[in-house]
Order: sequence, then C-alpha cells, then structure tokens
Amino acid sequence: MTLHFPPRWGWPLPTRPLAAFLVFLMLASAARAQVTTPDRALAEPALQAEQDPGGPVRLRQPGAMPSQDQPNLRGTSRAADRRTESRQDYYLPSEFERFVQRLAGPSAPATPGAPVAPSVRRFGAELMTGGFDPRTGEQSRDTADFGGTIGAELSPVAPGDYVVAPGDEILLTLWGSVDADLRLTVDRGGRINVPRVGAVQVAGVRNADLPAVVERRVARVFKNFQLSVSLGQLRGVRVFVTGFVTKPGTYTVSALSTVVGALMRAGGPSSAGSFRQIELKRGGTLVARFDLYDLLLKGDRSADRIVQSGDVVHVGAAGAQVGLIGSVNLAAVFEIKPGETVSDLLAMAGGFTPVADRSRLSVERLGDRSDVRIRELLLPAGYSATLANGDVMRAFSAVDANQPVARQNKRVMIEGEVLRPGEYVLPPASSIADALRAAGGLTAAAYIYGTEFTRESVRQTQQVNYERALRDLETEFTRAAATQRTSNTDEAAAQSARSSSTERLITNLRAIRPNGRVVLQLAPNAQALPDLALEDGDRLRIPPRATTIGVFGSVFNGGSYLYTDGRNVDDYLRLAGGPTRGADAGSAFVIRANGSVISGRQTSSWFNDSLLAGLTAEPGDTIFVPEEMNKTTFLQNAKDWTQILSQFALGVAAIQVLK
Repeated sequence: MTLHFPPRWGWPLPTRPLAAFLVFLMLASAARAQVTTPDRALAEPALQAEQDPGGPVRLRQPGAMPSQDQPNLRGTSRAADRRTESRQDYYLPSEFERFVQRLAGPSAPATPGAPVAPSVRRFGAELMTGGFDPRTGEQSRDTADFGGTIGAELSPVAPGDYVVAPGDEILLTLWGSVDADLRLTVDRGGRINVPRVGAVQVAGVRNADLPAVVERRVARVFKNFQLSVSLGQLRGVRVFVTGFVTKPGTYTVSALSTVVGALMRAGGPSSAGSFRQIELKRGGTLVARFDLYDLLLKGDRSADRIVQSGDVVHVGAAGAQVGLIGSVNLAAVFEIKPGETVSDLLAMAGGFTPVADRSRLSVERLGDRSDVRIRELLLPAGYSATLANGDVMRAFSAVDANQPVARQNKRVMIEGEVLRPGEYVLPPASSIADALRAAGGLTAAAYIYGTEFTRESVRQTQQVNYERALRDLETEFTRAAATQRTSNTDEAAAQSARSSSTERLITNLRAIRPNGRVVLQLAPNAQALPDLALEDGDRLRIPPRATTIGVFGSVFNGGSYLYTDGRNVDDYLRLAGGPTRGADAGSAFVIRANGSVISGRQTSSWFNDSLLAGLTAEPGDTIFVPEEMNKTTFLQNAKDWTQILSQFALGVAAIQVLK
C-alpha cells in the first residue's frame, strides 16, 4: 500500500511507514469497539417489569440465547474446549510394567485379526487414561474422562454447606402475587440484582440458608408470594496439579470438583506417579492425604475433599510396585505400602480364578535373578509373607497341570450296536474290551470290521500334520508358478487360470478337518476288537453290517448298490456304467469299512499288477474313480508338435545358410 500526499501538506514523514501506522490505528479502533470490558461482561442486563391488569407482576429479563462459541471460565470458546477434549492421550507403561508384560506373555485379541491389548497394566490406569481400543490398537480417552463432566464435577448436587461466592449463578423462581423466573449471577460485590426488589447480598451465605435470605429481602416489596432458590452454573476455581502427573499445570474446575476431579483433568498419575500418595495443600498447609486405592477397591471417597481456589494437588513418586500374573481375576502391577503382605496383594487382584491352583505361588525376585531366579511360595502359610519392590508373583492354573494318563479315569463314548450305548467313566488302565463290557457287550447285528475308533490326541496330531502338508503344497505351487515362463498370451492366460484353480483348491483343502480316526486294521471276518488302552475322550462306534457298496466319481451312474456275496470291484464298476471318457481309471481307489484304502496305483508284485484287479468287494466299501486332470485333445497335441517341428526346421535352415 502506498499513500501520496499533496505537496502543500508539507509532511516530512515517509509515506510507507505512515501508511502502516494509519492501518494499525484503524485495526486497533475496530478491535476496541468489539471488546467487552470484564465489568460489563460480569454485569447482568437490566431487568424490566411489566404489570398485567388484574394479574401478578411479571418480571422479564431480556437477553439473547447463549452462543455456542461463548467464552467459558478459562477464556476459551466451548468449541475449542470440545476440540481439546476430543483429543487422545496415550498411556506409556513404565519399564517395570513392560517387564511384567513380558513375563505374562502375549494376550489373545478380543476378535480375530484385531490388535492385541496389553493384558498387564498398573492397577487404576484405565480410570485415568481410558481403555484400549481394539479397532485402532491404541489407548483411547473418552471426552468425559478428560476435561469433561466427570473431570470437572463429580458431585452434580451442591451440598448444604456450600458457600456462595462471586461468579455463581442463582436460579430464582417467584409465583403468587409476583411471577418471575430469573437466572442471576453473583457480581463482584457479592450481590444479585432482583428487579423491583434491588440488590441482595448473598456472598458468604451457605446454600442451605440462601432461600431464607432472599425471601426476607423480597418480602419487603411483595406480599403473598412463594419462591424457589437453587444454584445453577457454579463459578470456576483455579487449582494447581503438580508432581508426577501426565499433564501438570493450572486447571480451572467447578467449585464442586474434588481432588479426583482435578486429578483426572490432569490425566491422572503418570507411569512414575503414585496412586497412593496424593496430597491436597491449601496455603502451604497440608489439608488431606488421599489414597486412590480406597476409591478403586472399596468405593470409599471419604478423604476426597472439595478443592478451593488456589489449592495444590500434588502427586508423589510411585512407591514399591509388585506384579501379579497368572490365574487371578485381575493381573496387574500393584503399588504396595510397607507392611502389606501376599494376602493383601491377592485381595487387590480380586483373588484366584475358579481354575487356579490355590496351594502355591511362584515369586520372581530381582535379587534372585543371578541366583535361583524363582522361588515357590506354599499356601496358606505364605499368605503372611512380606513383599519387596520389583517382585513378580504368578498364580498357576489347575487346568493346565494334568495328571499322568495312566493315573486318570477315562471318559469314553460308546455308540452303535451295543446293549447300553452312552458315555462311561472308566478307571485307569481300561481297554476297549473293558468299555464293551461296561456297555453290555455287542449285539448280534454288530459289524466289527466297520468299527470307527476316534481319539482326540490323534485328531490334534493329524491337524498339525495336515496344516504342515498344506503349507508345503502351497509353497510348491507358488514356486512352480514363479519359475514358469510364458511366451505368448495364451500361455499367460492358461497360467493365470491355473493359479486361480490352485488358490481355490488350497481354500477348499483348508476347510477340511481331520476326525482323529484310528484304523484298527481288522480283517473282514474279525470277531473281536484289539485290546487297545483307552484315553480320555475316546469314541467307539460299532455300526450294523452294511448292505450296500458305493460307487462314485467319474462314472456314468454313481450311487450305492446292493451288496452281493462273491462280487468284486470290477463288477460294481460295470453296474455303475464303468469309467467315463475323462476318467483316470488307473487311479481308482477303494475305501474299506475299517478305514484302510486300496488304490489302483498300488501293485501286488514287481510285474506291476494292480491290486484292484479282481479285488473282492466287502460290505461298506466305497469305490471312487477320479477325473483326469491334465487332459489334452488330438488337435492340441498336433498343434504343439507342429510348433516344435517348425522351430526345428527353422533351426536347420539357419544352419544351412551359415554353412
């Protein structure tokens, strides 16, 4: 901006600095016109009275609706407060908490794929810093927990001994000969101004005595009326939160806020702060000491005093800390006081879980790390043992401590062709024969050759081996796809199709779960089961004698066919129409009723004779003929050979040219 002055003014000042000075004066004047003085901001607008003929006097208080961006007690707008309160603060665990977490091991997520929440934290940290958000993997803070209503005012109702002071809001309702509904703010002189009544001195009056004081003053002007007086929005008091807190500083809180409210506004004790050594100081004098564990464990707030303006809430350094993990209701790091014992620590954690081993605890003490490292504490004699700073105690689970199999009773399920099928509890060292005797023995229709015997430990082993085989298969497919080269578009499309088929195959295979069946290798004419020792969870199913033979796969008419004595596998394949054109007849196999498998790829001798040739069928057999996978037509073979020969001819011609 450049200003040009006429020569007749004769100003010796440079034009550019003068222009800047004039602009500054204009901006200052505009800002001063919009600023409201503190006295004017605290003063109430004038109240007007209007009289209806023959009715009560109505007192009217003109004024606009409060703005959403109205300044609050701290001088900032409410919208800015909401932005400040909605932020997230993260809990930083101490070195000892990280050490205890390492000993406890990783915890399982709440939902599959969600981040893992820390399972061991300081006791009470969730109250001050918020919980763990599994969606984001971070510790989240609720707006009410950080500067909101919980942190600002834990007691929404003013007690009777509350003393009114400048800045408090008083709600006055009159009815009868006078009708009014007023919201009055105590000015700096400690008065409220009631229309047509005048000023009423209320500063220093207890909340319980406030209605009587106002009523005496109104009764000088009006008769035959009733009134209701209550406190509205209370004044703010400024307190100092110091020591080992998350955010030390000065905070403006409600006049009814307590030590806990001011502490929550500051984010609570930090990882190095104490939950049990919190002091309230007023004018340099110690007013009260507060132990947050009384509130967290017992719900006792008797020592939680209401703060006043200028008070100091001081959080000392954390005292001795002990970790408790394992089979307890709350695994956490606890702060202990001198003289507290193992019994007190277990009470803080809520005691043992229902499946805990209550006879012992392990203690890992920092002083023993270079020596024995871990000691065992026998209960109940160890309940009175004292604790040391840095101890980590572990409660054991009685579920994980299993007795040897030979000393356990067996719970087995017996189904099928027995006289009394059901679930039985058998003594140690029981066998299949003992289980059959407990079930009353076999019926006349029992087909021993088709007995199904499943075991839980075998199922778990099968599952592990099956998953390992799938990983190896997936790795092999990936390696083959990565090393295969393509020379044209058709080969690339074919390779992409094969990759998609491979992915679908792997997905379908992962959906299959082993059943844990143990093949007993019985003969078709077997009359008794092997005397096999039982384990807990075994299941024995003895079916009736089968009357059909199943033929499935790449055949013309798959289904179940009536069993006839003397027929072989080829006879039942002919009943099903035989293999189709696309069948891989050389890879056909038979699943026997006893769980064994006989494949066409197996040979009976070194002359390469198939075992399926003339194999006698047994009741309950299932014959399966697979589909041939890598099928090629005559035209495809001719095309491939034509390309090979053409490339060979080009090579020969090139050699002749070179010669």
